[in-house]
Amino acid sequence: MRITFLGTGTSQGIPVIGSNHPVCLSEDHKDKRLRVSVLLSWSDYSFVIDCGPDFRQQMLTHEVSKLDGILFTHEHADHTAGIDDIRPFFFRQGDIPIYAHERVIASLKQRFDYIFADANRYPGAPAVEVNLVEKDKPFKIGDTMVMPIEAQHNRLSVLGYRIHDFTYLTDVKTIADDELEKIKGSQVLVVNALREEPHHSHFNLREAISFSEKVGAPKTYFTHISHLLGFHKDVEKKLPKGVLLAYDNLVVNL
Repeated sequence: MRITFLGTGTSQGIPVIGSNHPVCLSEDHKDKRLRVSVLLSWSDYSFVIDCGPDFRQQMLTHEVSKLDGILFTHEHADHTAGIDDIRPFFFRQGDIPIYAHERVIASLKQRFDYIFADANRYPGAPAVEVNLVEKDKPFKIGDTMVMPIEAQHNRLSVLGYRIHDFTYLTDVKTIADDELEKIKGSQVLVVNALREEPHHSHFNLREAISFSEKVGAPKTYFTHISHLLGFHKDVEKKLPKGVLLAYDNLVVNL
């Protein structure tokens, strides 16, 4: 499986609009981060996890011409706001499969009602095939099984996904021991590391490192990164062996 990091930034991205923070002014391409998402490719399949406001740009950058589905972690805008830009895929392929918790689907129906409309559809609106995801119920995408992983984003339940030896989690603050057991044995772990200071709904750097040690994956990549974490080159020097900062357009083969 080929894992492409389409975006590794937090909800505002880096640079933040109007900011004169040194990281936002950095010329290092690894300090420029679109909203968080990954592209998973294997055989003839292409799936993305989350589809934020930078989705169109990400698809064009990586010349993605076929999309077999979207797995959503939760309903926040930086993970869902690009769903209208599935239109070119819909025009070529028909209804695009989406996979999400029932609560997330309800939120999408409220915000993007025209996508889900059964009657009097607006000409040119995309359509989706809804697949509900439930905790403890593996499901299939393409020819591959996926295990949902439940975590808490403050008081909001979010889903991560384990696919073979790859586990992707974002917007995590806490996770139950039984969910942690589902992750162990992963060869590659991706998890959020927002900044150094504590945050009410995200792992900070110390918490993310501690979590990576509990999982014990040979390779861990941090994502959903704020400019407040610091310069990419400086932060990487502080990380334990086998722990790395992801950056936009990084490709990992598993």
